[in-house]
Amino acid sequence: MSENQKKVTDLRSAIALLSEYEDELIYTDEPVDPIAELSGVYRYVGANGTVQRPTQIGPAMIFNKIKGYNDMRVLIGLLSSRKRVARLFGTSQENLAFMLKDSVQHPIAPIVIPREKAVCQEVVHLATDPGFDILKILPAPTNTPEDAGPYFTLGMCYAADPETGEHDVTIHRLCVQSKDEISMYFVPGRHLDVFRQKAEAQGKALPVSISIGVDPAIEIGACFEPPTTPLGFDELSIAGSLRNQPVELTDCVSINARAIANAEVVIEGELLPNVRVREDQNTNTGKAMPEFPGYTGDAQAAVPVIKVKAITHRKHPILQTCIGPSDEHTNMAGIPTEASILQMVERALPGFVQNVHCPSPGTGKYLAVLQVKKRNANDEGRQRQAALLAFSAFSELKHVMLVDEDVDVFDMNDVMWAMTTRYQGDVSTVFIPGVRCHPLDPSSDPAFSPSIRGHGIACKTIFDCTVPYSLKHNFKRCAFMAVDVNRFIPGFNKK
Repeated sequence: MSENQKKVTDLRSAIALLSEYEDELIYTDEPVDPIAELSGVYRYVGANGTVQRPTQIGPAMIFNKIKGYNDMRVLIGLLSSRKRVARLFGTSQENLAFMLKDSVQHPIAPIVIPREKAVCQEVVHLATDPGFDILKILPAPTNTPEDAGPYFTLGMCYAADPETGEHDVTIHRLCVQSKDEISMYFVPGRHLDVFRQKAEAQGKALPVSISIGVDPAIEIGACFEPPTTPLGFDELSIAGSLRNQPVELTDCVSINARAIANAEVVIEGELLPNVRVREDQNTNTGKAMPEFPGYTGDAQAAVPVIKVKAITHRKHPILQTCIGPSDEHTNMAGIPTEASILQMVERALPGFVQNVHCPSPGTGKYLAVLQVKKRNANDEGRQRQAALLAFSAFSELKHVMLVDEDVDVFDMNDVMWAMTTRYQGDVSTVFIPGVRCHPLDPSSDPAFSPSIRGHGIACKTIFDCTVPYSLKHNFKRCAFMAVDVNRFIPGFNKK
């Protein structure tokens, strides 16, 4: 384990690590409004991703003064740079997916510590307290002026299966609806929604904790999905493996549930059975919030409700947030997807796939670039088998691009060069129509094409940009002399 990994155990140690670099973290004392203005600032500073241009890759940012709040800071963009993610894990950008793949294979289960040792409960606000109001305690931001309301975008939602007691942690869209209610949007198939449905069938509420501002290993680990992490697999054990020590949990103060003990903020509540609200009931905008594909999601007509019982937090807390279409989402979703693809493909085709990248324009979910190495004539065709395995490893994947080992999958210019010179549309494209993908892709709808039978169904596509093995001798890249550039430019750093 590297020194960097030893240093990071919670959000504050992650911030301390980034402070050692000149280009990874900036602060501002200029008062900011959490309603649209905060995200509006960071859009220019470092959001990148599928955010409307102009935007860029940039440092994380801490706002020290939030209008209307005396003792609350807000952090945004912690994971919006792949280089920054790699630094937080003490590895290279190219090795991140391999590191996560190994962590899934060697999980370390979380442990429970006494409440008196849990810093997340240094300050306690109970819903029974006079004047309790979520938005008087926490500056939940909106991304844009047309959002349905203030959202918590990086809450680690943790709950237990009411039948088996098995736990799961996931990230969901959480909109503040009243002084003690938060709506929770579930994409179909999420494990916490399975737990909620089981509890609802019994007429019971589902206790859930929402931990905000945690070790980024937890945020990354929470984004794994089946089949890599099937129902009953606690993703907190992935974070434990990444840090080589168990995640510490503690009992909540108001509900029968557990929360992440060193979180900056914890919201405790219960998902109420058979209660639904319109997501934009307070604004009537028809919109929810900007989502990872780069479009604002539609407000849902009926979403489940969390009745908040308590809010606890550290002294001088840091609320963490993100912009939905930023590269923060790309990295949180994309790197686990890369790891899931590597795990499945390596089992079936050992040594064939050299690396995988789910790049920013593909949102971390919709596009994967696979780098393969055809070692002999019998490997011809295996690249397309690898693509099919990738679709099996992550069901929301829409496109797979296949490239040879001499193409840098982390450089989309190089990938597009391969598509330009090693691809012919009529013979290099494989269409797989009528497959379930993701409901937030606006093109996956019958209104876009009569070939699509229902919303969320897509035509999955393989773009085979690899050279046929028999023709590899015709596609050799120009061989330049290897030189030490530092002789000519002292301090020069090659990529």
